Amino acid sequence: MEYEVIYLGTRSCTIEICNHEPYFSEKPYDVYVNDELYASDVKTNIFSIYNLIPNHKYEITVDDKSIKYFQEIKTKDEYVTINVKDIGAKGDGTTLDTNFLQAAIEVCPKNGRVYIPEGTYLTGPLFLRSDITIELAPKAHLLGATDRNLYPVLPGMTYTTDEKGEYNLGSWEGNPISCFASIITGVNVKNVNIIGTGIIDGNAHNADWWINIKEKRIAWRPRGVFLNHCENICFQGVTVTNTPSWNLHPYFSKNIRFIDMKLISPKDSPNTDGCDPESCKNVDIIGVHFSVGDDCIAIKAGKIYMGAKYKKPSENFNIRNCSMNFGHGAVVLGSEMAGGIKNIKVSKCIFNQTDRGLRIKTRRGRGKDAIIDDITFENIKMCDVLTPLVINMFYFCDPDGKTEYVWSKEKLKVDDRTPYLGKFTFKHITCDNVNCAAGAFYGLPEQPIGEINFNDVHFKYAENPIAGKPAMMSFAEDIKGKGLLFNYVKKVNIKNVTFTDLKEKPYECVEVGSLIEE
Repeated sequence: MEYEVIYLGTRSCTIEICNHEPYFSEKPYDVYVNDELYASDVKTNIFSIYNLIPNHKYEITVDDKSIKYFQEIKTKDEYVTINVKDIGAKGDGTTLDTNFLQAAIEVCPKNGRVYIPEGTYLTGPLFLRSDITIELAPKAHLLGATDRNLYPVLPGMTYTTDEKGEYNLGSWEGNPISCFASIITGVNVKNVNIIGTGIIDGNAHNADWWINIKEKRIAWRPRGVFLNHCENICFQGVTVTNTPSWNLHPYFSKNIRFIDMKLISPKDSPNTDGCDPESCKNVDIIGVHFSVGDDCIAIKAGKIYMGAKYKKPSENFNIRNCSMNFGHGAVVLGSEMAGGIKNIKVSKCIFNQTDRGLRIKTRRGRGKDAIIDDITFENIKMCDVLTPLVINMFYFCDPDGKTEYVWSKEKLKVDDRTPYLGKFTFKHITCDNVNCAAGAFYGLPEQPIGEINFNDVHFKYAENPIAGKPAMMSFAEDIKGKGLLFNYVKKVNIKNVTFTDLKEKPYECVEVGSLIEE
């Protein structure tokens, strides 16, 4: 059973089994470190190893009882370890440890490690520094303070004295608006690793973050993790939970990795998206388990101001070997995507009981730079997903979302406000217990979706399908048990697509340029 090392740090590494199976390995396997058993009966494709020694060679063996495969690794060098308890942190769950934790981060030198041992550390926001590792030991628990007055405010826009004219710190739903700092906040930092099996807990269920969520109180709600203009950041192994809003929010950042994590919030918790990269480049989301109250992954690129001014797309994403559970959408693009989204590959993932699998949200007004193109979904298993595939160019949320300009089905003029959707590829996908429809694709009359390709995609319908609206758009009617619905699409290519227990027509087309079925 071959594997690749996808993360190698000073004291940990992560391996990925080489196969075509989504999330779970075809066979369980044992992991040995220098011939000593480290873990047995491992079932997932992604597995992490901890408690290694810096600058040390190890032989990692994977044994599935039929084939043994090993590689030699050498951990990276580490200069020094700063234990937060040596700085004064109590970790007793009642003492406010913010200053001690922050002090440990501030005094940690380049290539050093901040070590957070077992304990519950009540804390406000912590600000990262470049070139360090932070390790949360097993049973280390960062617990967010419930008093919002302990959370610094990040101003949405501060005006500068140079020709740029503005400095953006805070963000809320695609606009430069003041927000509270998050428990883990990075601003203009590089080369940071946050590793371990500990927990970052926003503690929102014991505070008032989930109450009156449409009301701005001092500033908008913090995330679990906020990375603003950061570079070369990796999270490995940690759990993020009970966040006031989004779990992870990388923002105008590049080379960001989330490896072998757990993102967990109650199903009914508001706006607790799992991971929302915004205007980011080169993002890996690999081996992450999601169980959240909103979209599992929502890729964004700002509303019209940020998109038009900075023209910074989200691009070059690998989302692989993840398990998405109970969210509104498994992988969502938009709706704040005025800067564009391109070159996104989602592979070897499981979508379980999400409302939608792929969910694209945009509308008139997002602008000419709002281009979504080169999106591929491959080797995906979906179960109990109401509508597996949705592309919607009439998305109706926000104050301007229900205007006639947004919902009109008339062919309007293509101008600087018109978004564009290009090429989408779906291959080697199985969808069990489909309810509303296999897929619903709504392009604009004046700007149809460019190209949709299906190859080896199979839909099996629920015995008693649940009716619902496949997309959030004005005047949509409840449907159930429908096939693939195409509205205003230039080209559809279909190869080896099957429908089990479908009682309706497999394809319903409105203004489709060509539909070619092999």
